[in-house]
Amino acid sequence: MIVRRATPADVAAILRLIVALAVYEREPDAVKATEESLAISLFSDDAHVFAHVAEHEGEVVGIAVWFLNYSTWTGRPGIYLEDLFVSEAARGTGAGKALFKALALEAETRGCARIDWAVLDWNTPAMDFYRAIGGRPQSGWQPWRIDGTALEDLRK
Repeated sequence: MIVRRATPADVAAILRLIVALAVYEREPDAVKATEESLAISLFSDDAHVFAHVAEHEGEVVGIAVWFLNYSTWTGRPGIYLEDLFVSEAARGTGAGKALFKALALEAETRGCARIDWAVLDWNTPAMDFYRAIGGRPQSGWQPWRIDGTALEDLRK
């Protein structure tokens, strides 16, 4: 298993795994990203989103898409893991753990205090994996979002 920073040559594989993640999360029609939008987001000169890929026998089998956030309490940046996904055929091979290890090393290099992420409340296999590597659910905070027409209305 090789884990490395993504390159522009990985965009099609990243999109393929994003679509597979959406299917797994029961939202097969939710993906609006394109190869072009991913290339711009991940590889433009002012990119604020990053990705690592797990590669097995020359095929990209896992992704970790992340960006930096900031904790005013620690006074340090953190990594927010937007998506971690390993193809079904590659689960149990160590790809997920290897991707997390790469993020831990990235956090160390960047002086990050933590890695945060969200998991769907029904995704017990993912929760079991996160617990096995030392992750823990947070309590007291609820995830909130504003998007769609509410976001449009807020801009008016």
